[in-house]
Amino acid sequence: MIGWRIAGNTDYPAKCVICVAPHTSNFDLFVGLLVYTAMGRRSYFFIKKDWFFFPMNLIFRWLGGIPVDRSKKTSLTEQVAEEFKKRDKFQIAITPEATRKPNAEWKRGFYFIAVAAEVPIVIASIDYKRKVVDFMDTFYPTGDADKDIETIKSYYTDVTAKHPERFTLY
Repeated sequence: MIGWRIAGNTDYPAKCVICVAPHTSNFDLFVGLLVYTAMGRRSYFFIKKDWFFFPMNLIFRWLGGIPVDRSKKTSLTEQVAEEFKKRDKFQIAITPEATRKPNAEWKRGFYFIAVAAEVPIVIASIDYKRKVVDFMDTFYPTGDADKDIETIKSYYTDVTAKHPERFTLY
């Protein structure tokens, strides 16, 4: 409908962490939500608690948003892992850069959530040059975070962000 295609393997587990990159624009959320909804699926996502003001809080909760207060040092990993255990189906999309600015030092929360919940990581990209949301692979963490993160990053070398100058891997 909006000129985007879906590529890759969309037959992935009912429980998974979806690693989505690059994230350089607020528009990424809307592309992702439109594509995912068109697939007949529902995913949850983290968003800064600052966005949870009336009436946006109602909209973001309806869309699957989970507010995150970055100033608090609570174990979000454990909380989300518990959500996976409570449900038969739970998919959460996480942008590893955790910002729309260039950030080669990806946050590892998505990885540790997958490990704690014992679920795979679906590697997905939003490629603005090709206008494709690509579900590139289903990755099973080995427990070696450094090596696994480097492997996951390698999938994104040819992906074009909405703002390419804001996306860096290394």
